[in-house]
Amino acid sequence: MTAQFSVRHADEPFEEGLRGFFAYRDLGIAAATGGRVGAHVIRAKPGHGAEPVWHRHELGFQMVYVLKGWVVFEYEGQGEVRLEAGSCVHQPPGIRHREVAHSDDVEMLEITTPAGFATEETGAPG
Repeated sequence: MTAQFSVRHADEPFEEGLRGFFAYRDLGIAAATGGRVGAHVIRAKPGHGAEPVWHRHELGFQMVYVLKGWVVFEYEGQGEVRLEAGSCVHQPPGIRHREVAHSDDVEMLEITTPAGFATEETGAPG
């Protein structure tokens, strides 16, 4: 399949997504690539704090780049990692992790392959 041209602008709406305390804005990459790559902006919902749940994703690639604010993730074998505007993390396939805390204004760019993937909630690593 040939990739399609795609453009999205900052006024596109945010919608519900994987985590209830975040809102997600689709960047159109999944549709343009036939689902091979996904990209969206994630931002905190006002008044909603983190709900730390250990989980992992079945995917080939996941990268998070912080655009604004800060977020703290905890990764199996790595501990807690604080990311601030300009920080980037590559989350290896299958790594168990959870989002521990975030600023009220956090915004992140997430890129994945494929666009659609399974998420499994797990117990704490141990």
